[in-house]
Amino acid sequence: QVQLVESGGGLVQPGGSLRLSCVASRSSVSIYTMGWYRQAPGKRRDLVARITSGGSTEYPDSVKGRFTISRDKAKNTVYLQMNSLKPEDTAVYVCNAVFGSRDFWGQGTQVTISS
Repeated sequence: QVQLVESGGGLVQPGGSLRLSCVASRSSVSIYTMGWYRQAPGKRRDLVARITSGGSTEYPDSVKGRFTISRDKAKNTVYLQMNSLKPEDTAVYVCNAVFGSRDFWGQGTQVTISS
């Protein structure tokens, strides 16, 4: 079992930045693909960013160029740097770790973009 704990969410104005962190309870996540998803009220959970064990990254067009995912294997941590934030980025951001059939989720952190 792997526990994932997110932090770094909050309220920021449009155009601002936030950095989310997700700390895993076990170092074995170094071989996992880690990802960030988000879910706004009444909407489905969507992928925001993904990073493989080898460091390959993937972003949907909606965040490409604004968000950056990275990981520090020594700290069992994955980060999501979010710049140029927009009101439509408002959602609960949830961390995910996947390896084969093993699929773990955090509880999420709220991100609100509003003036």
